[in-house]
Amino acid sequence: MSVTTDLLVQYARYHRDPRNIATHYIGIPLIVFAIGVLLARLRFELGGLSVGAELLVWLLGAAWYLRQGVTAITLATLVATGVLFALAQPFGQAPLIPWLAVGLGSFFVGWVFQFVGHYWEGRKPAFVDDLRGLLVGPMFVVAELWFAVGGGKALHAHIVREAGPVARQTPRRASHAG
Repeated sequence: MSVTTDLLVQYARYHRDPRNIATHYIGIPLIVFAIGVLLARLRFELGGLSVGAELLVWLLGAAWYLRQGVTAITLATLVATGVLFALAQPFGQAPLIPWLAVGLGSFFVGWVFQFVGHYWEGRKPAFVDDLRGLLVGPMFVVAELWFAVGGGKALHAHIVREAGPVARQTPRRASHAG
């Protein structure tokens, strides 16, 4: 299996509750968008062109994704993150208060969704054990959307075999004192 597949399996092990996966459909795009908004404010002159820091970060991310393997998932992730960063770019040029409100607000709301999902799952987020999880998250959302529309049957079957099935409803693990 490819490095991409191994990363998706590892990430999926932290995400077997459908409610947690659903929160990732909202939380991760909001976080990526927010990072784009916040970085778009930083501009650099390169060869007479004004380039935003979001483009430089996207290029670094693209290099990382492609290094994991050129797959439909990695290419779709590049498109998805590129679109989110492109949508974020105009907010980087907004006045200070709207820029901060959109950037920090999206970032905060995105993480609230993430942590609510993991509360329901009863597991910590994957990035706590492996910081690569911060980059695998967008790839996981793209893969899950692909699976939801019927694509990637072999990859999906492999992930389910390795990480286990998505539970219909997993009760939150309670800790009992006493």
